[in-house]
Amino acid sequence: MHIVGLENHSENKSADDKDLPLRKDIRLLGRMLGDILREQEGETSFELVEKIRQTAIRFHREQDPQARHELDRILAELSNAATVVVVRAFSYFSQLSNIAEDVHHNRRRRAHLCAGSSPQAGSVTLALGRVFESGIDSESLANFFAKAVVSPVLTAHPTEVQRRSILDCQLTIERLLRERALTQLTPNEKRQNEENLHAMIQILWLTRMLRSVRLSVHDEIDNGLAYYSYTFLSQVPYIYAKIENLLERHMGDKAPHVNSFLRIGSWIGGDRDGNPFVTHQVMLYAAERQSALALDYYIEEVERIGHTMSLAERLVNITDELEELAAASPDIPACRIDEPYRRAFIGIGARLIATSQKLGHTPKQTEIHEGTQPYADSSEFVHDLDIVIKSLKQHNANWIARGPLRNLRRAADVFGFHLAPLDMRQHSKVHEQVVAELFELGTDRNDYLEMPEDERIEWLLNEISSPRPLLSPYLEYSESTNSELRILQKAAEIQSRFGPAAIPNYIISMTTHIINVLEVALLLKEVGLLQAGEKPYLGLNIIPLFETISDLRSCSAIMDQLFSLSYYRELLVSRGNVQEVMLGYSDSNKDGGFITSNWEIYKAEIELTKVFAKHHIELRLFHGRGGTVGRGGGPSYQGIMAQPPGSVNGQIRVTEQGEVISSKYAEPEIGRRNLETLVAATIESTLLGHDPIGDNAGRYYRTMDNLAVHSFAAYQNLVFETPGFKQFFQESTPIREISGLHIGSRPASRKASDAIEDLRAIPWVFSWGLNRVMIPGWYGFGHAVEAFVQEDQTGRGLELLQEMYRTWPFMQTLLSNMDMVLAKTDMGIASRYAELVTDIVLRDQIFGRIHEEWKRCKKWLFAITGNTELLQDNPTLARSIHNRTPYIDPLNHLQVELLRRYRSGEDSDEIKRSIHLTINGVTAGLRNSG
Repeated sequence: MHIVGLENHSENKSADDKDLPLRKDIRLLGRMLGDILREQEGETSFELVEKIRQTAIRFHREQDPQARHELDRILAELSNAATVVVVRAFSYFSQLSNIAEDVHHNRRRRAHLCAGSSPQAGSVTLALGRVFESGIDSESLANFFAKAVVSPVLTAHPTEVQRRSILDCQLTIERLLRERALTQLTPNEKRQNEENLHAMIQILWLTRMLRSVRLSVHDEIDNGLAYYSYTFLSQVPYIYAKIENLLERHMGDKAPHVNSFLRIGSWIGGDRDGNPFVTHQVMLYAAERQSALALDYYIEEVERIGHTMSLAERLVNITDELEELAAASPDIPACRIDEPYRRAFIGIGARLIATSQKLGHTPKQTEIHEGTQPYADSSEFVHDLDIVIKSLKQHNANWIARGPLRNLRRAADVFGFHLAPLDMRQHSKVHEQVVAELFELGTDRNDYLEMPEDERIEWLLNEISSPRPLLSPYLEYSESTNSELRILQKAAEIQSRFGPAAIPNYIISMTTHIINVLEVALLLKEVGLLQAGEKPYLGLNIIPLFETISDLRSCSAIMDQLFSLSYYRELLVSRGNVQEVMLGYSDSNKDGGFITSNWEIYKAEIELTKVFAKHHIELRLFHGRGGTVGRGGGPSYQGIMAQPPGSVNGQIRVTEQGEVISSKYAEPEIGRRNLETLVAATIESTLLGHDPIGDNAGRYYRTMDNLAVHSFAAYQNLVFETPGFKQFFQESTPIREISGLHIGSRPASRKASDAIEDLRAIPWVFSWGLNRVMIPGWYGFGHAVEAFVQEDQTGRGLELLQEMYRTWPFMQTLLSNMDMVLAKTDMGIASRYAELVTDIVLRDQIFGRIHEEWKRCKKWLFAITGNTELLQDNPTLARSIHNRTPYIDPLNHLQVELLRRYRSGEDSDEIKRSIHLTINGVTAGLRNSG
């Protein structure tokens, strides 16, 4: 017998032979975990885990009442100590199964490439191949690469449950598993590999899964930086090299220069919306840690590459610039005197060490050369590397110039001395209160908030355009105002110390009016980040974030009004006449439901495109997506390709949140593939994009308006108008327990309130994911389609929806994402959570409505797509969910039992820890729960 029935479950005879290696890997890892479970906890614990798994599967497959009764009995009889063991066993196997799946995906992809198969969608090879086939000329390509911006932005949010220690362990297991797959091992090497795997899984088992204290923002910053070491520093230059090689092979000397358009952004340490723990000291810590990591990487790479540069002076011809660079190197050993490239690298390394010290870091290298001049900025470092590359090329040493040296040069250009552009974010109401205080202390009036709109705008513009400061050192401001001012002053210092690219963006949450933008402009002026005068200068991008349904509907009018202000237009000139706008998927979904949120965002993009074209301003959209579909998640390639025509236009930023960061970017090859997907979709959408629906747009848009109206009404009625829904939500989900899990620094609500309106979108979606109901990803769709079909006078409503699905990427992506969520939804498990609701009448009423809408959604989804089962068009994901279900479901059942005990008054540390472990385990298993 092997843990959790691996022999039986993995030997799925209906699976294609290509999945045999995956089944073998799952079986191997499961056997090892089973061995360790026996060793550490005993045979009885092992058999208990297997019994729970088998019973949970019977309930899942057959909804068997006897299986349900038996499962209830087993779980109720578990001691608290036994519960911890069982939860950990299922959680770790779920993680090991994920690792095996990732390795298998990489293995299959490599098999396709080695067999010479056509490149897959989402690769830059396919994207540029299509561009070449379309006949697009070099000038168009050059223009694209000159202005392109592709930026995934890492954010820290409360669904990132993974400890760094656990993640490091998983990465080692993945490396060892990949070694078995890609290498022909000798018998001895195979034994050693298995011993190492056993050891790492044993370390996993003996490592605390949960954090003992709440994660601090400092911890979040350090965790975020790990992904630069894992993936970004090495894989981003690889993607650039791949693009350059493709262009050179196809276009030769006419290949355009590729600017550094792919950059990894961050909110971690700069996003203080609803997070009081992000202070000016924290933001400085983020900037310093990022910079130190970049410099340490460059110093190590320069030393490593320099060791290989043993080219002798009598065997190579070097340029004058290279000779000068080599001559400037300090302390040249006699044995290196005839090796100009090595001498040059010694000098470059010395300057980097001096630069690191100048920026306040303590470099790992201790050899300091007195009098060495630090670099003024990263462009000087890039210039020195260019000298080396140019000298190598003029001697036809092109292979040396194209290797690690080219990658280092690109890394220096992309990451600079700051590593990642750090965004600041704050809520518009906070800015309003600060400006109101400045107004009232700086004038003889105290009616800023009551002033008519036009008068406030006029006063703000006068202050923004005046060189005279509003702040006074002789006035005392409140602590909240001082806190905001310290943040902005520190931002100015960070820009001065690490360069303008270190903090380039300021995002305004809940933007509802142009006043919100002007208030931020005024605050920036007070700290020197906006300079008034005849040619005003804005030191960073002011980015309005439109989040609610009503804000999405009014955003184009707000931007139109903002662009009508001549002074603001002058400020935009200093930003390259580019304005970024952020659209929020999370709050709009919580506000209006899945269909309405997605459609209002789509319409907002169309209207914004028109407004920006009217004012001749370049639009850059920033998509505030979460991990789950309920917060805008889903496959990135399809998501970008489904944007309205003209809305991408070579520039896109997108947030990467929660546990999605680790699943996408912890492993280098998977990370590179995800980054490539963003680049490929942006290339195709911009250069090959066309309106696929043409003259049908009017019909399709009217149909979506109709669906959105009905969906909105159904969702609002359930969530905000049904008496007792808040009680149902709080009792049928672990929302109250989530706040006790040390998985993020941010509170669950923006203010002290248990109202759904005040709850942050992240824990809202997270809670519905944990109890497997997942209503943010589908509720209202079935009601909307049924109403549309019934009301359609032509009798061809369903045919129209089917046509929209066949021809329109937006509709295809919308339904594909919903298909995925419905596949992860489990009404059997959801019914067990519903039993936690103490009011039986309320429970039956609300859960009954949810269950009926779930059935209605599936019915109409199948009617539109023509499918007969969920994920019929995505067998890979279907297989993945099938593989994971036996290990996620028991965790859900255990969680229900633990919540019942906890809420009945059993408040032991073991109970709370077990609840938190199940939250961790279900989240890791579902992979995009928040």
